[in-house]
Amino acid sequence: MSDQSTRVLLGRINGLYGIQGWVKIFSYTSPVTNILNYSPWQLCIDGQWQIIPVCESKAHGKGIIARFESIDDRNKAARLLETNIAITRSQLPQPAEEEYYWIDLIGLTVINREGVTLGKVDHLLPTGSNDVLVLQGERERLIPFLLKQVVLDVDLAQGVLHVDWDPDF
Repeated sequence: MSDQSTRVLLGRINGLYGIQGWVKIFSYTSPVTNILNYSPWQLCIDGQWQIIPVCESKAHGKGIIARFESIDDRNKAARLLETNIAITRSQLPQPAEEEYYWIDLIGLTVINREGVTLGKVDHLLPTGSNDVLVLQGERERLIPFLLKQVVLDVDLAQGVLHVDWDPDF
């Protein structure tokens, strides 16, 4: 397994905070403060993933701020802007039965009851009531991720997701 397949993006550095090297974090976790539960973070700097220890981090307003070891002023922190933050896949807890991480669903081939391949999962969208699979194939499809109603089976080992979905939708 490559490093890329074992790495999970949790957010990115999207701003500066103050003059002592603090940065603003855009978290992909839900809720956004869950990013603070993981350590160590890996940062992609100049195309290379590196572990840079977090000295301090906290919720701030509706977002997250953090300060990294060896980053003690605004100029050093500015070099980290738009840097991705990741952890290794092994740092995530095992999902409960019939729960899935989005990262595990991306790339699965989606096949309906009639055996028609509808495409591959490109990404997912949160909608509030349920998540939506966005498929890429001969055309883009949006399929609600509703277990046992629309999504009949998720076979991660085979890379297949079976659905009850009309190919004309």
